[in-house]
Amino acid sequence: MTRIAVLGAGSWGSTFAKVLADAVHDGPPTEIVMWARRSEVAEEITREHTNSSYLGEIPLPESITATDDITTAVTDAELIALALPAQHLRGYLAEVKAALAPGAVVVSLIKGLERGTGKRMSEVIAEELELPEQQIAVVSGPNLAMEIARGEPTASVVACRDEAAAEHVAALCSGAYFRPYTNTDVTGVEIAGIVKNIIALAVGICDGQELGDNSKASVITRGLAEATRLATVLGGRLETFSGLSGLGDLVATCASPLSRNRTAGRLLGQGLSAEEVTTELTQTAEGMKSARAVLELAQAHEVEMPICQAVVAVLEGKLSVENIASLLLARELKKEVAP
Repeated sequence: MTRIAVLGAGSWGSTFAKVLADAVHDGPPTEIVMWARRSEVAEEITREHTNSSYLGEIPLPESITATDDITTAVTDAELIALALPAQHLRGYLAEVKAALAPGAVVVSLIKGLERGTGKRMSEVIAEELELPEQQIAVVSGPNLAMEIARGEPTASVVACRDEAAAEHVAALCSGAYFRPYTNTDVTGVEIAGIVKNIIALAVGICDGQELGDNSKASVITRGLAEATRLATVLGGRLETFSGLSGLGDLVATCASPLSRNRTAGRLLGQGLSAEEVTTELTQTAEGMKSARAVLELAQAHEVEMPICQAVVAVLEGKLSVENIASLLLARELKKEVAP
């Protein structure tokens, strides 16, 4: 039997556990063990096969159990999927490392950049767990958890620098409603997922300011260009941004009312402070946490990101949202070129 651990019992962690349990593949049966920080959530998942705090009454497969002990979840797991807040990931990895089986593959479901270091989640995992590239993968793309949990069809991306490893992870999560494609551009896939959250904040701010679709379409398009500029400087591939983890994820996150980052941006646009927005939301909006780190990374590589810069200024209280419109597209006049 294949044993898989999913660390993090929020909406996306719970949904990905469901995806894994529902996957159709030719291998042995799969045992899914989730780790939940709160014991009452773990008990509900195991006994009631629901996670009402995050997925309402959507049923979870009976093959999923949960624990509030990381060591118990990770021990003997062939694959460990991480669905933890980006800024807290490093703190959990020592316990993961102590229980990690030789040859286990670690998959990041996290779309954030670590503050202070500017490291992507795959880099944090490699550093703390001392794993080679072929044992670290990333899942990204248009991943609105509630839609996937309801079984609505979606395509996604599994990225790993080792193509065989990416194909292995993709096979484990491929099913009737979840279609993974593979990619070896880990850098591009991760940067796309990180920056799109910040662009979704900007689109949400436009909503909160009651700006129209022209404004939002302009922000989305130029935001994609910002993400592409940063990723290519870091070694990512241009073509990644026309795919599911680039344009696909950006459109879903910026367009859907289910998007936490767009919702956070709308509240900012209505005049709430970053602290008030954090209090209002029940789940992490990664764009709010990662925006400053992204801007610092861009500045270190001399990459212009005016939309990101404007969002950071709003988050830090240095720019009133009433003055953001002119800054969202603030670049000198020039030809439109990609990126």
